[in-house]
Amino acid sequence: MRIGIFGGSFDPVHTGHLIVAECCREQASLDRVLFVPAAIQPHKQDRSLATGAHRLAMLALATGGHPSFAVSSDEVDRGGVSYSIETVQSLSSHHSGDELLLILGPDALAGLPTWREPEKILSMAKLIAVERAGIDTIATVLDTASLASLLGPAGVAAVVASRVICSAIGIRASDLRSAVAAGHSIRYRTPRAVEQYIASHGLYRTA
Repeated sequence: MRIGIFGGSFDPVHTGHLIVAECCREQASLDRVLFVPAAIQPHKQDRSLATGAHRLAMLALATGGHPSFAVSSDEVDRGGVSYSIETVQSLSSHHSGDELLLILGPDALAGLPTWREPEKILSMAKLIAVERAGIDTIATVLDTASLASLLGPAGVAAVVASRVICSAIGIRASDLRSAVAAGHSIRYRTPRAVEQYIASHGLYRTA
């Protein structure tokens, strides 16, 4: 089975996340896309997240109608700062015999050389680079000395050849949080069930 690992804060999950996941599922021929919300992302330690329980619940609502989407509580259960190497190792032990593919946007791909044990990550999972049509060019992202050195010529060529191209969706979780705090609508930017969950649990309100 080919399993795409889609990590992030998902605070909250929104339509853009779901579109990226579906593009990856289809273009990369994935059998499953596994959404893995972080307990604490290494580069977002200065920001408070909605609890892991809330983010897992919202993901379950957002993905529940898709037979190839699933949600993992691996990082939330582990707690603390979430490092991809620990997640890949954990998922490998639970999905023995399956092929793991790490879904990365341009910024995450560019930062890969700074991650904890990136070489070990690459030994356990392949990469799916997501390119937003008209905005990103994965070949340009790969044209950095540190990333090219990490991947090697064959690895660079493989990432370019297997990249996934999605429409550019101008939705950011931070914008949804700000809209909720200001009392504005977030309809159509996140699934209706997630919108209702946010309202019923009072998430992202300032008072």
